[in-house]
Amino acid sequence: MREYTLRPMRATDLPAVLEIQAKCYRGMLLESAAALGSRLALSPATCWVAAEQEGKLAAYLFTHMWPRDSLPALDDVLERHWERGGEPASTLTWFVHDMAVAPAGQGKGLAPALYAAARAPALDAGLRSSRLVAVQSAAAWWRRLGYENLTPASAALSAKLSAYGDDAVLMGSALQPG
Repeated sequence: MREYTLRPMRATDLPAVLEIQAKCYRGMLLESAAALGSRLALSPATCWVAAEQEGKLAAYLFTHMWPRDSLPALDDVLERHWERGGEPASTLTWFVHDMAVAPAGQGKGLAPALYAAARAPALDAGLRSSRLVAVQSAAAWWRRLGYENLTPASAALSAKLSAYGDDAVLMGSALQPG
């Protein structure tokens, strides 16, 4: 059985991340290195990878804080725009942007392990809610982690959600220590 090491993602991991992404997602969900790199830059403490002993990546997870009542655009370069506006921390959420496990790493418990590793620094940062967009029928998996379907609160939010695909589901969860 292969052994895996979980560690924070590095910018040098992006080429391997793109390879995993290409194996796991349909065309419209593929994001550029620039877009994914901006998510890593937003929150290096909450972006993680699982690597085989030889160093080859088997899975990745991008998460970052984001204004709770908004959605980041798919395949867009992000920045901390909320800091300019003085957004209070209570209005920010832990946004779980993208998690993928390469076929060779599936069934090894990598997804929940990556989620737990990224969740700890999100809690340490004071975030107490989480949002995500489930794609490719992943909503049932996220429900097992306590996420529930949310209804977009505005037409603008619905429009951003539709960019994630016809089967995209906006989901949310309380984020509590312990």
